[in-house]
Amino acid sequence: MAEAHSPLNPVVGAYRFSVAPMMDYTDRHFRVLMRQITRRSLLYTEMVVAQALHHVQGAARGGDARAQARLERLIGFDACEHPIALQVGGDDPALLAEATRIAADGGYDEINLNLGCPSEKVQKGRFGACLMAEPEQVARCIAAMAAASSLPVTVKHRIGIDARDSYAELLAFVDTLAGAGAQRFSIHARKAWLEGLDPKQNRTIPPLRHDLVHRLKQERPQLTIELNGGLLELEACRAALEHVDGVMVGRAAYDHPLRWAPVDRELFGDASQPPASASSVVRGLIPYAERWCSQGGRLWAIARHLVQVVEGVSGARHWRRDLGQAAGDRRAGPEVLAAAARQLEQRGL
Repeated sequence: MAEAHSPLNPVVGAYRFSVAPMMDYTDRHFRVLMRQITRRSLLYTEMVVAQALHHVQGAARGGDARAQARLERLIGFDACEHPIALQVGGDDPALLAEATRIAADGGYDEINLNLGCPSEKVQKGRFGACLMAEPEQVARCIAAMAAASSLPVTVKHRIGIDARDSYAELLAFVDTLAGAGAQRFSIHARKAWLEGLDPKQNRTIPPLRHDLVHRLKQERPQLTIELNGGLLELEACRAALEHVDGVMVGRAAYDHPLRWAPVDRELFGDASQPPASASSVVRGLIPYAERWCSQGGRLWAIARHLVQVVEGVSGARHWRRDLGQAAGDRRAGPEVLAAAARQLEQRGL
């Protein structure tokens, strides 16, 4: 894991633009890729289940080498990823408090509680969006997490679940969690249907209600409110920031990473570096790939995230094919990325 970060809170301001936690997408390799594009934004891990973290941490402390390796896979990250938040799932205050201490000891900048995932598997574990029906239990979790370390404790949730989707219920939920110590609310502006829709459908079918999140910020100006959902372009983010403190982008960041190259300049006012290009992203990953491969990691774990770095230009499909074939070789190393970067540079990309 990375060394502990500065005692000053690096998350302050970084949440102006963040890349949402996404299972099977926002692993450490994609986060390092995004750091080539934006150095100011807040990045999130995939969700880690607090109970699983408890068991793996215990085994690792007991000297189990495989558990130590799994712990590194679960919560390890590169120092370049700061500012970074660990997202956890669970409903047990003691386990979530332990996860918070682990995050603090591991050098994370923030811990975030998942209250938005509607999947059936997550519901069976009694965490995610279903916990919006139990605000008092969530408040106990938040209070325990806040008491466990000095890390900011934040939440990601929906505007409601099933028939419990009135603004009054949303306001009461947020007030309860704020009273328990939640420091920021990242709100997916769709409600979740816990039955009848799968997670993918829950990201698109329930209508977006940005107006409810705007109203919440207006009526609770002292709270830090971040808007998630339906923000597909930089201009939409800029418009949303007229109403809220931060914006969070998910699939659009993964599917179109270079779309967000102007973020640091346009949303943070940081013009210290030119916007990233496809070649600069690939070349910027080489030092990280050298470290990863030298430790026995496969290059494909990194390269698989580069599929959409080149899009909408002639020859993009062939470049992806060549990279995939070369990086898929078990013996492949950083030289594959160097060759891929040269190909892009020769084309001015």
